[in-house]
Amino acid sequence: MFSSLLDVARNSPFRSPIASAQCQASTPAIESSQSGMAAAAEVQGDSCEFASGKYFALCGLGGILSCGITHTAVVPLDLVKCRLQVDADKYKNVVNGFRVSVREEGMRGLAKGWAPTFIGYSLQGLCKFGLYEVFKVQYSSMLDEETAYTYRTFVYLAASASAEFFADIALSPLEAAKVRIQTMPGFANTLREAWPKMVQNEGYGTFYKGLVPLWGRQIPYTMMKFACFEKTLELLYKFVVPKPREQCTKGEQLIVTFAAGYIAGVFCAIVSHPADTVVSKLNQDKTATVGSIIGKLGMAGVWKGLGPRIVMIGTLTALQWFIYDAVKVWLRMPRPPPAEMPESMRKRLEAEEAGKSK
Repeated sequence: MFSSLLDVARNSPFRSPIASAQCQASTPAIESSQSGMAAAAEVQGDSCEFASGKYFALCGLGGILSCGITHTAVVPLDLVKCRLQVDADKYKNVVNGFRVSVREEGMRGLAKGWAPTFIGYSLQGLCKFGLYEVFKVQYSSMLDEETAYTYRTFVYLAASASAEFFADIALSPLEAAKVRIQTMPGFANTLREAWPKMVQNEGYGTFYKGLVPLWGRQIPYTMMKFACFEKTLELLYKFVVPKPREQCTKGEQLIVTFAAGYIAGVFCAIVSHPADTVVSKLNQDKTATVGSIIGKLGMAGVWKGLGPRIVMIGTLTALQWFIYDAVKVWLRMPRPPPAEMPESMRKRLEAEEAGKSK
């Protein structure tokens, strides 16, 4: 499978950007004679070849670190956000939510649910980022070079949706346990307590009760996360960054990555918030259904807690992209810049423009 993907990657519209990002520019006099040496330099400089099995595995590792670390770091804010969603009468707003939670359980109580958060989102990150890279290469191979470039946003959307479908299957059991720990006082304080109780009282099916709403929350979120990030990165380098990407240091490139990630994160939070509220309610009340929750909350109710979620998801998404890109730098992985127009397409458009001007 990976060997065929590698062949696909060599013929993809992302081939030229990848090569140019990894090789030093040569002088015109020796450019043609050193074309073969440039490829060798790319292999020597990188720890793996783009679209190889090792490349996809390291992308998965980057996803584990980016998602596991960041989601665990914002557990206190996530806890208050979930409580705002399921008990708006008790937890009036974010500040009040923190105050009530600390008063009832102490500062230590704000860390409730950290274990299922870390494990669940590490597994999700493995699938989200690792499979995104796989599907992006695979889907682009189904199109010719110019079509893949023209419709690259649809490639990003399809690849991210496919990856998230599998990522949520891995996340769902841990997400159910996390919400139960955070929103049901006295039920359990740790994952080791919550898991056997849930199995004994409700069976293993309870862990996937919220899977469909989870897909409803996470798939639009991830589609926006990846497509918006990729397009924002293109626009930042084209209109905002004062020099070409290849002239930026790796540190400067990581700053641009963080900025693009934050912008994408704001849109992610808005798109996925109603489904997030429904998931929290479903995992809190074992008798509830999606229809009953929406009927009870109304359209205004499903947007409860959007403010803290924008702050949380914006910061979270920016840090995830920063960590993911930093891991690629650290592991000396190929880091393709934003997609560039294929040479054949550029020449064709120039010829058409010249024809119109005559």
